[in-house]
Amino acid sequence: MAETADVVETVKQGYAFEGAAIELGALLAGDEPKPEAAVRIPLSMVNRHGLVAGATGTGKTKTLQLMAEQLSAAGVSVFAADIKGDLSGISQPGQESEKLLARTKTIGQEWTATGFPTEFYALGGQGTGVPIRATITSFGPVLLSKVLGLNDVQESSLGLIFHFADKQGLTLLDLKDLRAVITHLTSDEGKADLKELGGLSAATAGVILRSLIGFADQGAEAFFGETEFDTADLMQQRDGKGVISLLELPNLQDRPALFSTFLMWLLADLFHDLPEVGDVDKPKLVFFFDEAHLLFNDASKAFLDSIAQTVRLIRSKGVGVFFVTQTPKDVPDEVLAQLGSRVQHQLRAHTPNDAKALKATVSTFPSSSYDLAEVLTQLGIGEAVVTVMNEKGAPTPVAWTRLRAPLSLMAPASPEQLTASVQASPNNAKYTEVIDRESAYEKLAAKVQAGAEQAEAEQRAEEQAKPAPEPRPRAQKQDKSMVEQVIGSSAFKQFARSAGREIVRGLFGAARRKR
Repeated sequence: MAETADVVETVKQGYAFEGAAIELGALLAGDEPKPEAAVRIPLSMVNRHGLVAGATGTGKTKTLQLMAEQLSAAGVSVFAADIKGDLSGISQPGQESEKLLARTKTIGQEWTATGFPTEFYALGGQGTGVPIRATITSFGPVLLSKVLGLNDVQESSLGLIFHFADKQGLTLLDLKDLRAVITHLTSDEGKADLKELGGLSAATAGVILRSLIGFADQGAEAFFGETEFDTADLMQQRDGKGVISLLELPNLQDRPALFSTFLMWLLADLFHDLPEVGDVDKPKLVFFFDEAHLLFNDASKAFLDSIAQTVRLIRSKGVGVFFVTQTPKDVPDEVLAQLGSRVQHQLRAHTPNDAKALKATVSTFPSSSYDLAEVLTQLGIGEAVVTVMNEKGAPTPVAWTRLRAPLSLMAPASPEQLTASVQASPNNAKYTEVIDRESAYEKLAAKVQAGAEQAEAEQRAEEQAKPAPEPRPRAQKQDKSMVEQVIGSSAFKQFARSAGREIVRGLFGAARRKR
């Protein structure tokens, strides 16, 4: 390794930016922090995206918290998934201690306890936060296929089902709408419609339908429907600070694909709605994508292509994306190549797979005087190897960095604080109510019921057109008259209609709607 003085000067010059910057920490050289060699990310380059990686317990969440605080202070909105609940403390001032102040002093950080404006969200209202929902139509077949674990053929078939629903004006708002359309296509009545779709077989439609039923059994019904979340609400400011939006993700292990794919829907929706702004002094929004490996696991080529395209183009709309995961190999090459900033925490090499991941990580860094294979296994908690994109678009020198401490609470906020924050949020009233307007399920149910009523009317007309029966003996005629009176009664007709409606609702997999 080069002499300490040379390393300090190299880092000092390499991170001397003219514009505003996010302060990450100070160079660590010879086990001593060097405050004069500050390690930073230019604010104007944050929308070139980045990666925060490292083994479990090495400080990734605190790095995310540190960056989110400074972005908020600069007036930039932030979105992050709060998987373990640790980030909720960002809304509260931190707690001072001798150990904390001793650490901050060595790296030249002036530490003042500060809380930041925060909004708390929960998917489908399953948690403390404001409910976030999406409609099936806006979610689309590609993202839904990833959630359901469909193969390429099944994904293509699901696309045809969406195409059919669009063509027929069958709005897909929630899971029961999609199930109703597939049930229709696989029914005797829908065989002609299924045949028109060509590449969609009844067997494949059945597989998708069964996947949806299993998906609903996991509790996914709550995530889809209206009121749909408007992603523009993620870009707010309060008193000059950007609002930090945290999405609570409880029970991640039960539905990992759903959570990660829902985050991708948020990002894709932003991409669709935001105007082009080109290069800006600071981003409009920075999106932290935690547990990123869940997004890419078992993903189809179409899905990966969509992610790569979104990440590549959303930069020009003023949005920066940081993927947070354990190793760079969790992120596909076509996405990793677009990440300008790297904050790499400690990696472990206890197994052959760990050793392979370490070697792959080292190969992704620019050349430096460090033996990165050794350094990456020696990093302490709160330390990282950093390289970012400078204001000219070139990589900065690789720097072994002791990171700054967050100013906010480095622990979860209390349940009382969370509840009070959610109840005070203007978004709470906007998104809490569940709306169930007429959509595919209701339209198809009405169509089936109308067909049943028409058949009943036609049968009644045929019976009325028959010639009157010949007179019979009085006793027989009296018995027949009693039966006719029962069948013709309004009570019997009401019973028949009610039974028919219940059967229709059973065919679509849902009970009678409560009003």
